[in-house]
Order: sequence, then structure tokens, then C-alpha cells
Amino acid sequence: MNSTVKEVLQFVKENDVKFIRLGFCDSFGVHKNISVMPDELPYAFENGISFDASAIKGFRDVTKSDLLLFPDPATLTILPWRPGPGRVVRFYCDIKNPDGSAFTQDSRYLLKQVIERCEKMGYICKIGAECEFYLFKTDENGEPTDVALDKGEYLDISPLDKGENIRREICLCLEEMGIKPETSHHEQGPGQNEVDFKFSDALTCADNLLTFKSVVKAIAARNGLFASFMPKPILQAAGSGLHVNISLSKKGLNIFKNAAQEHSNIAESFIAGILSRTPEITLFLNPLVNSYERLGKFEAPKYVSWSHQNRSQLIRIPAAIGERVRMELRSPDPSINPYLAFALIMAAGLEGIEKNLILPPALDADLYVADKKTTKSLTPLPNNLNKSIELAEGSALVKSVVGAEMLSKYIAFKKEESAAYSAAEDKAAFYRGKYFSFI
Repeated sequence: MNSTVKEVLQFVKENDVKFIRLGFCDSFGVHKNISVMPDELPYAFENGISFDASAIKGFRDVTKSDLLLFPDPATLTILPWRPGPGRVVRFYCDIKNPDGSAFTQDSRYLLKQVIERCEKMGYICKIGAECEFYLFKTDENGEPTDVALDKGEYLDISPLDKGENIRREICLCLEEMGIKPETSHHEQGPGQNEVDFKFSDALTCADNLLTFKSVVKAIAARNGLFASFMPKPILQAAGSGLHVNISLSKKGLNIFKNAAQEHSNIAESFIAGILSRTPEITLFLNPLVNSYERLGKFEAPKYVSWSHQNRSQLIRIPAAIGERVRMELRSPDPSINPYLAFALIMAAGLEGIEKNLILPPALDADLYVADKKTTKSLTPLPNNLNKSIELAEGSALVKSVVGAEMLSKYIAFKKEESAAYSAAEDKAAFYRGKYFSFI
């Protein structure tokens, strides 16, 4: 038993921990967990906790249904909102086969593989997430309604912004859990909010994003509200994005420079790689039929392009200095599986470095009002789920990162989803029944 595990067991013993959650997510980013009592934790570290993988969407069939959860001791977190007496803690887990080998369709494992490749190339990838969400009122039975919490707009304050107390509670809870929120504010849509947390290594950021979504939902529910991470819950209002901020460091130094037009060649090739592959990985950045209601509207990108500070672009370089200098990918939305999304984004960037790709010139234009002369030479992002499926299906990069078996399963589910949407007479009802209460 390693020293970290010993320290965790000692912490559990000394801090009145009564309940332990072992968390993971399925292939589609849905947060799952199984709970054990403290006496079972040593066994979990040593032997894993078995679960029925055939009951998890996209994992296994009934003929080989056993998989094991091994808690990662580095992810120990107290859940502050759980009632006492006795504390509740949570670990994220590595998923393994009964013979102890890694379950290669575990998306957390896939991200670790790309991180290892990045480190072998001499780089550390830092990622920060800016996540938007909506707050809705609930009915007398506690069920979510489609009535937004307020009618506030971007950066409004109380009384137009009725979500400020919820955001404050979210930020304080995250801070207590070791996740450092940087900013929070009302967004453009009615009842729409954003909380940004400090960048970290890619794996920690993916773990933190899962935690963030669970915290938002738990605190909203505690206040009699419902939080939705659906990309476009109100069709006539702004969609919710998940802007992914990325930087690379080498020997402790950020290789993204802060002066416009003076990026390092490596940083430019990294950005060029992501630009070139984004259409192929869009299935994993915008994985729902509803995701495509968002793209191309309300500052969500429509084309493969980049610029400095320009929010109409797929990638922008925000105004920043020092360690905060980074690129921002603006197409993803909160319905992603963060492990798969980050793995694919990083892999695309690393491929760009390996191939010494040349970054095309910046496009300093507002693409929401640009004429066809400006946009005709640009590659559009996929505008529906079927197109994203087609591009992912033929992508060597996607297959190399997620594996042929997982890609085949993922695409099969997404084709079913797209077909169900096409067959639905009432598209809004489909969105509400399929996504609203579950994302």
C-alpha cells in the first residue's frame, strides 16, 4: 500500500467520514457512482469494487459484464453539501478489467494516454474551463419547468440578476472542495450563468468539470431550482458554451507569448493542429442534436478560423499576460464527456506540432455579419449531428485516440439519437424529453 493511500485512509479515519462515493462517467459524460462504507475502502484500493458494466451505456454487454472501480487517492474530495452527522467523500476512479488490466474504453484512461504522450514530447498541457448553465424554476412537485429564474442579461446585477446568491454558494462550495473559481457572473440569456475556475493539468480539469456540474445541480436543487447544462435549452436565447482555454508549458515556461502576432512556432503549430481537426472531433465537442442549435449564433462559432480577442472565431487568443496567456476554443458545449473532448483536442494540437503545421493568417472580421466574399474560403463547422458522425467515422485521429471499438459503439448510439430526432414530430418536445432534465 503506497503512502498516499495510507494518508487517505488516515484522513478518512480522523475526519468522521461515514460514506464514500466512487465516481466515474460513462462514454457520454454522464456522471455515475457507487457508494461504500469506510471499512470497505482498503479493499477498494487493493482489489477494486465490481459493478455491472452491461448496465452502463456504451461499456460492455452481458457476456463480459464485470468491471472494477479503483479509487484514485489523489482525487479525494469532501462533499460539503451533504447533511451530517458524518462526512461524505468522493473519489474518481480508474476502471479495470477483472485481470487487473486497464479498461481501454474508460475515457479517463484515454485522456491519461494522451497526457503521457504530451509529456514524452516535453510539454505540460494546462486547461481551464468556462462553463455556462441555465437556472430554471421548479413546480410544486420539485420538477423542472421551462420558466427561467430571471430576465437578466450579460453582467447584470440584482434585482435583474436573481442568481447571484446561487453563484456565490457554488463558488464557496467549490473553494471548500479545493477547486478555485476565478470569476462568476450572469450571462446573456434569461437565467443564464457562468462560473470559470482556475486552469490546471488536463486530467484535473476534466475531474473538476464533472465535480462542478454536480455541485451546480446539487446547490440549485437545495435552493428549489433546476440547473440545466443543455446546450440550447431556450431556442430563442443564447446557448450555453464550454469555452476551453489551453496553454502549453515547457520546462515550467508558458510557450504562448502575450504579444499579438508573436506566438512561438510550436504554439502556432499546436493551434493549427486543433483548427485542422476540429470538424472531425466535433461529434465529441458538440455531441447532441441540440448542440447544433447553438453553433453560429450568440457568439458561438460557425467556421474554422482564428483571431486575437475576436469572439466570432472558433479559436481566439484572449488579451492576457504571464501564465494566463492561452488559446480559447469556443465551439464545445457543456454536454461533452470532458475526458474524451480534452484527449481529442490535445491529440489534434500535438499532431500539429509533430507535423510542423503552419497557422493560417488571423481573420480579423466579425463572422456573424461578414459577407460571402469573406466566408466562402472558410471551412464551416458541421451544422448537424449527422455531419459530425460522418466526419468522426472517417477520422484517423479520432480512431487513434478512442479506439475502433469505442468509436463504433459511440457512433451507433449517436445514429440512433439522430434518427429518433428526425422521426419526432415535435422537435422542441424531443429536446425536452431527451435532454432537458438529464444534461
